Amino acid sequence: MKQLKEYTIPFVGLKQGLHQLEYQIGNTFFEHFEYDEFNASTIKIDLEFTKKTTMFELRFMAKGSVNVNCDVTNEPFDLPIENELFLVIKFGSEYNDENEELLIIPHGEYEVNIQQYIYELIVLGVPSKRVHPGVEDGTLKSEILEKLEELSPKERTLENDNEETDPRWDKLKNLLNDK
Repeated sequence: MKQLKEYTIPFVGLKQGLHQLEYQIGNTFFEHFEYDEFNASTIKIDLEFTKKTTMFELRFMAKGSVNVNCDVTNEPFDLPIENELFLVIKFGSEYNDENEELLIIPHGEYEVNIQQYIYELIVLGVPSKRVHPGVEDGTLKSEILEKLEELSPKERTLENDNEETDPRWDKLKNLLNDK
């Protein structure tokens, strides 16, 4: 996958200490990853990049919203997103990103690309089940919800409970109660 230039941080010229970076993420970012779950997205990434003598500490903070389809009704709605990620970058003999909180880059590198971490931060911030707020509070009117209500199993009424049952089953029920 081609790396996007705007998400590459050249750390060689940076002084030691804290550096603040900000990114605005839209749908073009997700098109690069061929991720089409979002109808629209407006997310702000605040990055605190701390350069130390032997390592870097990165704290990503994502805040915004994505427009997704409800898993129940398929109605589009804006889902608020808020997530954080802490990453430590150290130098080593070879590139290693097996640990999700530690990135090892080879000695001699002069820049690091963070697009994959931003992508994962946002995608993992979306809940696995996306339910429209109108479904949860009962204010959304939809054909799908009406059909689900129509086809849902009905509660048993007291008339059905008073029907005569087979006496053999009653004897078996008494076995459970006689413990």
